[in-house]
This record gives sequence, structure tokens and C-alpha cells, in this order.
Amino acid sequence: MNDTIQRLPAVKVFSGLGKTSIYDGVAAGTFPAPLKIGRRAVGWRTSDLMQWLNSREPNHAKN
Repeated sequence: MNDTIQRLPAVKVFSGLGKTSIYDGVAAGTFPAPLKIGRRAVGWRTSDLMQWLNSREPNHAKN
């Protein structure tokens, strides 16, 4: 699987969250943890972000 890595500015746009909310979510276990990609750089797998987004979609009950 060819998974791309997203840096923080792209993750903020994708999620609609700010930096503090993203890292608070990581600490709480409600947002995907970043990967260390360098000495002072982190990024998020696109697949992890998509999985997080899909888990937040409301479940529509069938009437």
C-alpha cells in the first residue's frame, strides 16, 4: 500500500482542528498519533486520518 504522510498544516486543514486540539486528541487517544519522520519532524499517515474521519461520521438509523 502506498500511503502518504501529511504534515501538520495539511492535517489541520483536513481535520478542521487547530494544533492544540490535534495534540490534545493524540494525548487522549481520540486522534491518530503522528509518526516521527525526522529528528524534529512528525507526520500522519493519510490512511490513519481517513480512518479517524470515517469513525466520526454519524451513524444514520434506518427508519
